[in-house]
Amino acid sequence: MRLLLAEDEKSLSRALVKILEHANYSVDAVYDGVEALEYLKSENYDGVILDIMMPRKDGLEVLKTIRAEGSRIPVLLLTAKSEIDDKVKGLDLGANDYLTKPFAPPELLARIRAMTRTSVPSQNDNELHVGNITLNTSTYELSSPASSFRLANKEYQMMELLMRNPHQLISTEQFMDRIWGYDSNAEINVVWVYISYLRKKLNALQANVAIRAARNAGYSLEVTE
Repeated sequence: MRLLLAEDEKSLSRALVKILEHANYSVDAVYDGVEALEYLKSENYDGVILDIMMPRKDGLEVLKTIRAEGSRIPVLLLTAKSEIDDKVKGLDLGANDYLTKPFAPPELLARIRAMTRTSVPSQNDNELHVGNITLNTSTYELSSPASSFRLANKEYQMMELLMRNPHQLISTEQFMDRIWGYDSNAEINVVWVYISYLRKKLNALQANVAIRAARNAGYSLEVTE
């Protein structure tokens, strides 16, 4: 999943980026509300974390703007203890949740999982299933009845994107935008490299799904039996 983090305190922002990337999220960090709105125009995010107190435009102004434009992107507000009125106003404006500073990283991650959780009911909200494989979104483990692997950051993000969109073509450019980001210096062939890694793992898992390539179109996850 790709998140936008809008936090003007740069030391905190860097710490949060590390926490989120360690939890296998892709993150773009911005430092004011105007920048946040510019990035959100891409509609390329699964969720946004907004600090309320930011320069140029504060988090509440950003929230009000995107909701007025019809965006339903999940929003988590970061607030200070004294900002009770802002918490209430934020929820009334359409925020999904808020978190009071200081907070523990596990609580931040739990609230992000809750607000970005798919609305499609499943037996376990922390698991994605396609064919005979399961991806645990809390432990980053890809498993089948035969075996299991804990996926590394980019492997996990690609597999999650494929499993959330089975049978749908995802272009190389979409993978680059969603996982490596607009500012990345990575070459586009890195997508093929990671597809190769995932195919080897699926083979080792004796999976009845495969990552198919459509020439000049992209990749899709297909059930083979």
